[in-house]
Amino acid sequence: MPLFSQQDDSPPREAVVDHEDDSHSVPDEHTRLLPNRLDSTRGQGLLRPDDPAVSPYNLWSIRILRYLTVFFTLVTFVWWILLLVSVFATPPGFHSRGSGFFAFSYTSIAFANSLFTLIFFGVPSKAVRILSIVISAIIAIDTIILLAVSLTRYEEGWVGTVSVGWALLMSLWTLLTDRTVKWGKREEEERLTGRAEDRRTLFEWAEVLISTIAYVVMLAALIMMTMNIILRALDAKVAPPGKLYWVDNDKYRIHVHCHGNKTTTSEGKNLPTVLFEGGERPVEEGLWLFADNAVQNGSISRYCFADRPGFAWSDTAPSPMSAGFAVDVLSEALTEAGEEGPWVLASAGIGSIYSRVFSARHGHDIKGLLLIDGLHEDLLHEVASPWRGFLLWISGVISPLGIDRVPGAIFRGRTSEDRVFGRASQQSGKTIFAKLQESLVANSFTKREVDSSRQIQLQDTPLVVVSSGKHIKKSGIWEKMQRDLTNLTDNLKQWDVVEGAPHEVWRTLEGRERIEKRLKQLVRG
Repeated sequence: MPLFSQQDDSPPREAVVDHEDDSHSVPDEHTRLLPNRLDSTRGQGLLRPDDPAVSPYNLWSIRILRYLTVFFTLVTFVWWILLLVSVFATPPGFHSRGSGFFAFSYTSIAFANSLFTLIFFGVPSKAVRILSIVISAIIAIDTIILLAVSLTRYEEGWVGTVSVGWALLMSLWTLLTDRTVKWGKREEEERLTGRAEDRRTLFEWAEVLISTIAYVVMLAALIMMTMNIILRALDAKVAPPGKLYWVDNDKYRIHVHCHGNKTTTSEGKNLPTVLFEGGERPVEEGLWLFADNAVQNGSISRYCFADRPGFAWSDTAPSPMSAGFAVDVLSEALTEAGEEGPWVLASAGIGSIYSRVFSARHGHDIKGLLLIDGLHEDLLHEVASPWRGFLLWISGVISPLGIDRVPGAIFRGRTSEDRVFGRASQQSGKTIFAKLQESLVANSFTKREVDSSRQIQLQDTPLVVVSSGKHIKKSGIWEKMQRDLTNLTDNLKQWDVVEGAPHEVWRTLEGRERIEKRLKQLVRG
């Protein structure tokens, strides 16, 4: 007996035909959507379960829900595009003092969530509802951590906060949508067929399987992102050795650290302060300890270093960021710190590019220039290679997952110091973003700036070049470029090739001794 049959054997409600009443009755949400189909079947009783008319889309509430899902998907996509573009050219107001990859990752989660909701809209699944509840709970925890820790709240800014909040709303929307469609589907099945259909077609089971797998992958990614956020919260307790100074109209901060005493000679002149510039890694990762030892040994009396944007404790800068832009903000930070030189510049690797631009722009304040296996400007095309840029971008996109940082903290005992300024800092989104910025303009803006600096470099500036013996033996081009660097000024004091030393020459005892000796000569004049 049909579900909606009456005990007095009167015809089912769906089978009653009264054309006079139909002509005057006000249509409801059911009859308005399927008037002809329902009229044609009223004399025949209930519909078959596989009839196309049996659909939750008959309900205006379900249709409106779908339209809203389409709208939310489009809004999320537009926001995703804006964050993608901001990595390469930051729109006004979109600058994040962190990496920006955190906001991009959560927006990707929100976009995937809304897109899968739209694709599998008509096939509600209990597994998806359960996973949506768990995903919502995890994103809520991430939001709390983000807002509770001052450093993460500062670094991510309003862009990161909005991105995480939107991801939370989209996960809750998925839960609401799936539950409402389930209700609508059951409502229409009972109304049009007489009972709720528990069976699924093979195609529907395939959709359920695919949607479940998709949400499991999102859940796994969110768990890894949450663990990485927890690491960031723990790392926030590591205080910088120096101070942070606002630069570029108070848009972001640069870390400056100085140590030692300002010393004057018997003639009443101030001894130069050694200004270190790191290469591919922060100064703190290797040269900091070397600098402290040089002060203790009396080779130099005072040193400073300023982390480039995105390195160690310094904030990231808006894109694009060339060597000239970086030198300008480093100079501004040094001025804010009250450090005006005179300087002896000591730099390594690609940091030599920055030191050369700094030297050319500060002219008579530079009393010496020491390049430690410095990068030649003719090799900047390797830094700017499209393949390297693409790999950096991919590394940045997946950096919020903490693929190596989380296992490194759990199984390898890496400390917060390792992640902030040590070797593991290369995996942080900030450093990856800074290197991507460096790569994008290395062979354009930066190349022109360093070429110009070569033309205006004061030729009487004392110059010392220290090169890696291993690197020179490995590459004849590198030897040629190192030789050319000795011609930057007309006052070359020494070109040292340290046999057996790697690119980071100070990693060997002989390399440290040679660098310290040359620094002493430059400082003492």
